[in-house]
Amino acid sequence: MRTLGVKALALCVVAAVAAFAAGGDGAEAGGHGGISSFLFGLVAILLAAKIGGELFERMDQPAVLGELLFGVLMGNAGLFGFHAFDALKTDAGLAIAAEVGVILLLFEVGLESNVDELLAVGRSAMLVAFLGIVAPIALGYGVSAFFLPESTAWYVHLFVGATLAATSVGITARVLKDLHKMDTKEARIILGAAVVDDVLGLVILAVVSGLVKSIDSGGGMSLLPVLTIIGKAAAFLVVGVVAGRVFARRMLRIGSRAKTAGMPIVLSAAFCFSMAALAETIGLAAIVGAFTAGLVLDDTFYSGYREMRSRKIEEALFPLGAIFVPVFFVLMGIGVDLRSFGSLSVLRFACGLSVAAVIGKQICSLGILEKGVNRWAVGVGMIPRGEVGLIFAGIGASLSVGGEPVFTPQIFSAMVVMVMVTTLATPPLLKKLFSK
Repeated sequence: MRTLGVKALALCVVAAVAAFAAGGDGAEAGGHGGISSFLFGLVAILLAAKIGGELFERMDQPAVLGELLFGVLMGNAGLFGFHAFDALKTDAGLAIAAEVGVILLLFEVGLESNVDELLAVGRSAMLVAFLGIVAPIALGYGVSAFFLPESTAWYVHLFVGATLAATSVGITARVLKDLHKMDTKEARIILGAAVVDDVLGLVILAVVSGLVKSIDSGGGMSLLPVLTIIGKAAAFLVVGVVAGRVFARRMLRIGSRAKTAGMPIVLSAAFCFSMAALAETIGLAAIVGAFTAGLVLDDTFYSGYREMRSRKIEEALFPLGAIFVPVFFVLMGIGVDLRSFGSLSVLRFACGLSVAAVIGKQICSLGILEKGVNRWAVGVGMIPRGEVGLIFAGIGASLSVGGEPVFTPQIFSAMVVMVMVTTLATPPLLKKLFSK
């Protein structure tokens, strides 16, 4: 029955592809195919994401890798004479849907985190998180400077290092849960460090992105812009959490008096989008605002809603993320140019990045202060870059200086390989370490 389900989805994708191609022709001929072309493209992306996710889930791998791989296949179908998907690369509507998807994704990450847990993490978790940021940045910068041409600007090397600093601990958490190891010291250190890692990683992203924008606007490199960006990020996180918690609690309390169905979902999503827009307005990445919004909201805020008494807000918002989040990952895959791997230098760079990504997170295990803790397990648990690494890489590809993208197609493709290698390697390594 499950095989029949995959076949049915595959047939739907074929139908969507044909309709998408027809929609594109209609747009060119009559000028009225814009919305139909977008909708058919959205259908093709969503169904392809589900097929890819299903296949990888059956192989005990994260679904996000299937979504990414199918995006790569769609984006490079033109190499084999099939050009129906070419318009997906430049569709403005799909680009906006992907932006919404990544905002919702970071909102979910924030919801799964907790301010109290962030403040209560032990010294080991703090040191692991700190070293897990510093070491990969240094190694990534070095690898980038070694493999890329001398003409490559220093801020490109810095952005490469920042991307390597990202950690997606959701994959590790799932493996630990399957192994019934969530109550071990190693798991507590990994999960505690992951919360701190998320915050530090977003601050680093805000700083590096702000530097690139400053250089692009002619501001050049100086200490003042760096301090300004760090101040903005820190102030936004602190003020956003404190003031946002007060505002969100009152907003949801007032909303609980309404008789309209779906009020908590709408108010929560509106709060997320408002915080994301505010962060973007003051010069930070929108995902910083989305993460802060998720960090603010608490299950106790929804006690006045009858429909929320038997489920959490994460569960209520899941259908919304299930629509938009896959669009982001598939479009990331579509942006990978397989022709770039015809260059031996790109393959070497991808291998160098993967090695640096693994070593960088092993170094973070040196921050463990407790005795009797499996340092290798903690280091391996911090390895996967997953969706967080893709977010960083996507932002690097979207930023430019003087009209030139920070991440060229070759660099971006190498980054995707690094993300896939680190994400695929973690589950079997963790299982082997804990089996001992």
